[in-house]
Amino acid sequence: MPAVSKGDGMRGLAVFISDIRNCKSKEAEIKRINKELANIRSKFKGDKALDGYSKKKYVCKLLFIFLLGHDIDFGHMEAVNLLSSNKYTEKQIGYLFISVLVNSNSELIRLINNAIKNDLSSRNPTFMCLALHCIANVGSREMAEAFAGEIPRILVAGDTMDSVKQSAALCLLRLYKASPDLVLMGEWTSRVVHLLNDQHMGVVTAAISLITCLSSKNPDEFKTCVSLAVSRLSRIVSSASTDLQDYTYYFVPAPWLSCKLLRLLQCYPPPEDGAVKGRLVECLETILNKAQEPPKSKKVQHSNAKNAILFEAISLIIHYDSEPNLLVRACNQLGQFLQHRETNLRYLALESMCTLASSEFSHEAVKTHIETVINALKTERDVSVRQRAADLLYAMCDRSNAKQIVAEMLSYLETADYSIREEMVLKVAILAEKYAVDYSWYVDTILNLIRIAGDYVSEEVWYRVIQIVINRDDVQGYAAKTVFEALQAPACHENMVKVGGYILGEFGNLIAGDPRSSPLVQFNLLHSKFHLCSVPTRALLLSAYIKFINLFPETKATIQEVLRSDSQIRNSDVELQQRAVEYLKLSSIASTDVLATVLEEMPPFPERESSILAKLKKKKGPGAVSVELEDGKERGELNGGGDRGGDAVIAASNASTPSPSADLLGLRSAAPVSGAAPSAGSLLVDVFSEAGPAAASAGVNDDGFLSSAPSSAASEDPAPPLPESDELLNKFVCKNNGVLFENQLLQIGIKSEYRQNLGRMYLFYGNKTSVQFVSFSTTVSCPGELQSQLNVQTKTVEPLVEGGAQVQQVINIECLTDFIDAPLLNIKFRYGGALQNISLKLPVTINKFFQPTEMAAADFFQRWKQLSQPQQEAQKIFKASHGMDTEVLKAKLLGLGTALLENVDPNPENYVCAGVIQTKAQQVGCLLRLEPNAQAQMYRLTLRSSKDTVSQRVCDLLAEQF
Repeated sequence: MPAVSKGDGMRGLAVFISDIRNCKSKEAEIKRINKELANIRSKFKGDKALDGYSKKKYVCKLLFIFLLGHDIDFGHMEAVNLLSSNKYTEKQIGYLFISVLVNSNSELIRLINNAIKNDLSSRNPTFMCLALHCIANVGSREMAEAFAGEIPRILVAGDTMDSVKQSAALCLLRLYKASPDLVLMGEWTSRVVHLLNDQHMGVVTAAISLITCLSSKNPDEFKTCVSLAVSRLSRIVSSASTDLQDYTYYFVPAPWLSCKLLRLLQCYPPPEDGAVKGRLVECLETILNKAQEPPKSKKVQHSNAKNAILFEAISLIIHYDSEPNLLVRACNQLGQFLQHRETNLRYLALESMCTLASSEFSHEAVKTHIETVINALKTERDVSVRQRAADLLYAMCDRSNAKQIVAEMLSYLETADYSIREEMVLKVAILAEKYAVDYSWYVDTILNLIRIAGDYVSEEVWYRVIQIVINRDDVQGYAAKTVFEALQAPACHENMVKVGGYILGEFGNLIAGDPRSSPLVQFNLLHSKFHLCSVPTRALLLSAYIKFINLFPETKATIQEVLRSDSQIRNSDVELQQRAVEYLKLSSIASTDVLATVLEEMPPFPERESSILAKLKKKKGPGAVSVELEDGKERGELNGGGDRGGDAVIAASNASTPSPSADLLGLRSAAPVSGAAPSAGSLLVDVFSEAGPAAASAGVNDDGFLSSAPSSAASEDPAPPLPESDELLNKFVCKNNGVLFENQLLQIGIKSEYRQNLGRMYLFYGNKTSVQFVSFSTTVSCPGELQSQLNVQTKTVEPLVEGGAQVQQVINIECLTDFIDAPLLNIKFRYGGALQNISLKLPVTINKFFQPTEMAAADFFQRWKQLSQPQQEAQKIFKASHGMDTEVLKAKLLGLGTALLENVDPNPENYVCAGVIQTKAQQVGCLLRLEPNAQAQMYRLTLRSSKDTVSQRVCDLLAEQF
């Protein structure tokens, strides 16, 4: 690159930058910038033609002003004129300005393309490199259309200089990634492979990045690269550090190029040519041998470079999975890293060993490190390393060590990080079922799982326990006895109550002979948990009670009395009321024979895939590949429920994949959540519009709505929510319309309406600038548990938003069950060539699904007393943050969605409200009492509802409003 002479110092630019730095305030900076912009504008519009130096100086100033965050709407033409200069510094500034400020839709793009073509054909290597850098930096489709045919010719031309070849290879890689359909394979593809033999190591390094990307999409076109890559790798590995002096990094010859060569080889199967394969095996053995040698330097850079090559070589060995000697050696090498003082090395070793455990050649070698891995699970400070240790235990588990590993994982669950508990629960459940020989151990394990981590035990897990117990006669009595003992604990998780109600309802007679577990004792034990459970569990328990009448006629009177009570036959929940009335009538009028027929024992479940495995299939990450293990047949014959179809999926975590960190259970990269059932989808559409019914489904439904994605898959690179997201969310708790967000570029307005458990939201995106937004896109995602609590569907927006224009987006929302978090809205667009990435919380809160309920004073206080359990009440005493105006208070309480009840509270200063939160799964009644103390400027807010999470959430939301 030409040296810059002293005359190119641009003193005026230096003075301007100094002035900006010396500004004492933002206003002073803006004033100085506006003055400079006016001066530059007058110079550009003046009659006197500017010389190249002046143009360069003023364009540089505009570039600096833009980098400070100010809009630049002139000077583009002057920058384009600089491209025709023969001076390097002027041409360089022109290209720099264009790379930063010119977008792909600019009217000047044709002029720019012409200037680039002139430089590419000039054969001046410096100018050619500047042009190639500009093409790569802009990387637009228009650039690809104009130059995708020209750049490959430059790359493979015999007279092209090495520096230009490097730039051309990387430029072509950029265009291929941006517009792969425009980079056509042709004669040049066979010639570009031979760049791997180039004498210039920089050219080889650039070319291999391009070839790796191209071969991953077109492996057959580039398969000749394998032998060349092996040859080049062999030369590097066998060379001394002094042989490649310019490319030796801390005594390691060409580490970056070595890693890229090893990664390229992972795109292909093992070489078929014996000589090439032998040479490659020799390279890999040399790399493993060098890892054992004492370090040539104590610097961390030396060990990092050495280990980078080692781990890439191990990934290639795992990918081939055909050399037993190398696999075992790799495993032993990784075993040494398991106790290394460097956390990153321990993490990488555990990650790689997870994949090694799937190979039949190295599985036994991996198992020898079980104690070290268990110790890591117990003692590691870093949660990510503990998670990798748990993954490795799961991968190395087989029939010989299943009980030990399951016991350790259960022990770890008690202190495991909350973010990985659901994944751990699924792993334990799968392993317990997969290797269960003694089914009493399986039952003990799952009940232990529910006891330790009940909140994270999904329905699929306890459904599967029920299936297996029903299908296996030899375990039914033991299951009934064990679950009866588990229910005697003072604090019992609801999932345990579900399992207990189901098993005792079916097989309670098997333990009824013992006076300690007589029919009445069983019934009283179950009924003692009744009032603490949710509606679905209560419904299950009512079914268990009617089964008891069939199994134990002596309990009939007691159970009928329970069914006859007001709390059952007059229950506010329709499902519970209907069950109580029907079961009571059935037990009263049906004969013993009819009752026995209607309530006979559940038949064995048909042989089908395990429900846990079905969940695993649904959540399986894109990197996981199903494989069959050698003991698959034995596992298929276990568990009468029949998991013959699921053996391959059970082994998903043991798959041989290029990335050892593939998500074992798909929890971090789940498939998009399915939409609602057709009926719900129809209702969602019909309530708000005249459009015909359409079922909500994953992807795009008939109305053009997109189902929301889980947060991990929602956006390729979403920004974290803005710090003020919670504050913006709280503004909309008691109102549905307004401005959600506004900055210098964008304004987002919102208008929404809700009926029952359905909502429709209109978002209005306004472009406040005079420049168009390009590549405008929005994504709504539901983080974590919200995926199963809300069904959100969005209509796509136009990708182009003109200056001063506004676009609208419609979002349909269905509340499936109560929730705490809010969906995330991610907005991405390009403004002036710069990517804008904004994330906000969408103002969807649980109170939006309130239906106001009018109540008389007597009814209100009767219901208030019924909701007297400690967990049903949430209360806050807090200082008023706004004026205590009566009308404002009333407006906010009505805006919350509840009915404001007049003349109910004995104290006329207090406010009481009532409402029912409508969700698809259930209705949650909610009562509210607000007691203001004007003298102390304090409030006491009390919420009572039939669900503790609802009480607390509504209380927290409302307390922020006063």
